[in-house]
Amino acid sequence: MNHHSTFHTSTTIRGRTRRLVLGTLATLAMVLGIAGTGPATAAADTVIDTIDLGTSPFGVAITPDGTRAYVTTINVGKVSVIDTATNTVIDTIDVGPAPTGVAITPDGTRAYVANGDGTVSVIDTTTNTIVGVPIPVGPAPFGVAITPNGAFAYVTNNADGTVSVINTTTNTVVGVPIPVGPNPAGVAITPNGAFAYVTNAGDGTVSVIDTATNTEIDTIPVGGSLFGVAITPNGALAYVANIADDTVAVIDTATDTATDAIDVGDDPFWVAITPNGKRAYVTNTADSTVSVIDTGTNTVIETVPVGDGPFGVAITPDGTRAYVANTSNDTVSVIAIEGCFGSLCIDFGSLTGSGSGGGSVFS
Repeated sequence: MNHHSTFHTSTTIRGRTRRLVLGTLATLAMVLGIAGTGPATAAADTVIDTIDLGTSPFGVAITPDGTRAYVTTINVGKVSVIDTATNTVIDTIDVGPAPTGVAITPDGTRAYVANGDGTVSVIDTTTNTIVGVPIPVGPAPFGVAITPNGAFAYVTNNADGTVSVINTTTNTVVGVPIPVGPNPAGVAITPNGAFAYVTNAGDGTVSVIDTATNTEIDTIPVGGSLFGVAITPNGALAYVANIADDTVAVIDTATDTATDAIDVGDDPFWVAITPNGKRAYVTNTADSTVSVIDTGTNTVIETVPVGDGPFGVAITPDGTRAYVANTSNDTVSVIAIEGCFGSLCIDFGSLTGSGSGGGSVFS
């Protein structure tokens, strides 16, 4: 998580004085945004750029330094590389057929891509070339997640109900595939690296894998058909897209129970959470929108129109931008996240109260 600066309100800040503080911070933010690279301001979540990829973008991953977005193009067997400073495609890499999920190692040097032919391609991100030969995994691999220490990649095998584990040092599969539920799709790993959460589209459950033993230790009933999953930075909650009933399920990872179901748009597919953990972004494939969830209240606070058929979504490490793969119209939408001006993000809500408590205004 990013370090936060803190602005402490005073009991004397009321009315005109508080409005002056808001105005001053907004002006400062706009100046800083204009001085930096990229778009200057965004008062609310807004699409600020649309990148033409030519065909069928699907999965998205962003490098830890935020400078590159790697986007799988499912119909042509390629990965497009986007320069996030200019929002232009700077490279295209041949991978296997029908690539879906993509994940980048914490050091930013490798991207792991799930291919529809039962392999995983490894990309050297410094040269944007393929490392070695594709790694055989299970049939129809779909989602990819990498442990926080970068040592292992977990890959869901959609066609046979298993998860393969890849040693990222040797780029070989460790042991035998882990049995989970039918048609596993999304996978996310807790920040401490101890557990992997796998969505099973076939029976509406979430499998919990102990990464120390690589065994399934729990199965969480949710219902419907589950795809994307993302875990908050503090590891407390998992957000799961349920395409069958147009909701996002919230799982308490301490008890491994579903505690809430949030109504979103039509056919929610993938989920990404901001680095500060305050917002979850959900792609709605059937109505071409992104739902923005306040994770503090578990309510949708905004719906952002994007391109046709959005599937993958990823958020920059500084929390200022969301990149959305619009599969049906061959584009990537770039969303400026609310309260962000250039590289500065302000939580205006923390300045509107009249009490004496302090709150973070930078995220």
